[in-house]
Amino acid sequence: MLKHYTFADDFCQNIERIDRYGHTRYNPRNILVPKSYRRLRKNRTGLDSEKRSRMLNYAIAAGGTSVWGILLLVIIFVALVPNFLHRRKGSKIAMCQVFVLDGDREGNLLRIENAIAEATGKGATILCFAESAIMGWLNPEAHNRAYPIPGEDSERLCELAEKYKVHLCVGLAEKEGNRLYNSAILIDDQGNILLKHREMNIPSTLMEPPYTPGSDLGTADTKFGKIGLLICSETHHKDILERMADLKPALVLVPYGYAEQELKWPDHGRELMQLIANTAMRTGATVIGTNLLGQITKGPWAGRVYGGQSAAADKSGKILAIAKDRDRDIHVLSV
Repeated sequence: MLKHYTFADDFCQNIERIDRYGHTRYNPRNILVPKSYRRLRKNRTGLDSEKRSRMLNYAIAAGGTSVWGILLLVIIFVALVPNFLHRRKGSKIAMCQVFVLDGDREGNLLRIENAIAEATGKGATILCFAESAIMGWLNPEAHNRAYPIPGEDSERLCELAEKYKVHLCVGLAEKEGNRLYNSAILIDDQGNILLKHREMNIPSTLMEPPYTPGSDLGTADTKFGKIGLLICSETHHKDILERMADLKPALVLVPYGYAEQELKWPDHGRELMQLIANTAMRTGATVIGTNLLGQITKGPWAGRVYGGQSAAADKSGKILAIAKDRDRDIHVLSV
């Protein structure tokens, strides 16, 4: 029999206890340390809040000021505090703002992998890249060089997601038959494509022939919650944002290709920031918007600059982070 329970006995003599079968008991010796310790070891990974609270009360009552009581409190602290800290810390998300050169598939994939390595080194588990990050936006070469999804480009991205154990969102051109889509995919940390989205709002006069519009919105259930995808110009349209809100995502990832004439930067970045904040408020979700770096080289918008300034906003529209102006930035934030 364990000693030094005088304090615990006095403390517990009028406290009601309920055993695992729902029976009321008043004997504090039913919760002596060895029994409580075994119960803790059995349930340490599956305690709900009510059980955690009950266990802590038992430990305090049973242990009193004894060595066993202190030891039990330490064990409970070790078992429960990491989960608490994880909830407080949240997920780390990276806005991977990198340069994209039109048609430079291998160089763009190399820059993507370098950014992934840097972001994971900072603890990021969800990474969002920009629009058309492999062939470049409004690049008519994609009609001949883009692949289906799944296909060669998406497979290489899946390999990177699996290699670095991250969830990865990337915008890329998708070829299906004679049609070219401006798409984005979400890949999990096992290298599986969870979601593919084709941009619905297409500027029809900026590339010949133009991208084919998509028609559907979707979300994917992940260990981080429900994630939705949008692409750039779709965030200008109230009806699209309302459709996304109806899906109730916790997080929306948006690859952007936000470009303007050289001298309109950095002021143009404020318009992008306001657009992302509005998207967050209308969808009721945290929004991560990652913009391209570089320059449009083809078509009527040739010469316009992608100025970066990627941004994140919470569901109230509060801006959480802004990336650098016209420069590479692997910006990691906790959400």
